[in-house]
Amino acid sequence: MHNEQVIIVGAGPCGLAAAIELQAIGIDPLMIEKRNVVHSISQYPTYMHFFSSPELLEIAGIPFTTANEKPSRVEALNYYRSVALRREVRVNAYEAVTAIHPQQDGSFVLESSNRHGELNHYHAKAVIIATGYFDHPNELGIPGEKSDKVTHFFREAHPYTGMQVAIIGGSNSAIDAALELERVGAKVTVVYRGDHYSSSIKPWVRPIFESLVSKGRIQMRFASRVIAISPRSVTIESEGGLDELPNDFVLALTGFHPDRAFLASFGVTIEEEGYPTFNDETMESNVPGIYLAGVVASRREANEIFIESGRFHGRKIAVHLMRTDSLTL
Repeated sequence: MHNEQVIIVGAGPCGLAAAIELQAIGIDPLMIEKRNVVHSISQYPTYMHFFSSPELLEIAGIPFTTANEKPSRVEALNYYRSVALRREVRVNAYEAVTAIHPQQDGSFVLESSNRHGELNHYHAKAVIIATGYFDHPNELGIPGEKSDKVTHFFREAHPYTGMQVAIIGGSNSAIDAALELERVGAKVTVVYRGDHYSSSIKPWVRPIFESLVSKGRIQMRFASRVIAISPRSVTIESEGGLDELPNDFVLALTGFHPDRAFLASFGVTIEEEGYPTFNDETMESNVPGIYLAGVVASRREANEIFIESGRFHGRKIAVHLMRTDSLTL
């Protein structure tokens, strides 16, 4: 059994920010990350640029410098990796926390498994859940959704050159993917349940997208939904009835949700809207000693903008832990 004061589950930007805030009050937390540091950002489209300016993504008071107005995915990976190394944050990478057991004295026992299949047990006085939720896409619940031609992540456009691609969704991620796919010669149809364009679309992108739609280079299907996916086609339902379109690949960019089963397994309740219960002032969940940090505590659709506010969650947690004299092992 490994004894720790605080364990942080997940090593994304907001988890790293929390770790460094705890260092500032004399706590050296252990981070346990089932993949690599800031794995969620490594999953972003290869050539993506953030909406946010670099100073809004900074953590630990370390400047995020970039030659561009908006930082790229590669620059963000380099920045957060460098912060973790410079601040000597302890990270057990490629180790997955599989269970958290609350104890009668208010502490917790965590079980984990690393990439070699070795099992570990940890004892901690407090646990911070900073897992994000990009491993849990919102599924459509339709025939064919599990086929190899369907993905919930868009990485880059090149593999789709010359292919018939259906994009499900109308958010920025769907619009950006459609633009990149059109540039490499894919035949793109965007299927969106809304009656008109989403108000969240970046204002400098929307006119470009609308122009391509008006020219017929991208097909836009409003008030529609995909109801079935087959090897060579998709079936789209709208007010006009059913259409079957030729199709090679489907990008189901329908958003994500927190791992509700994992949170519930150690007593965190889920609100009616589908998000975990927590105190906005302290980030503590309904289970004393279990805190939430980052996008797992989002009550709205998650995107990279959430780093702007989620990076401050660790400060709230550190302040609360200083007020509760319960971390002596």
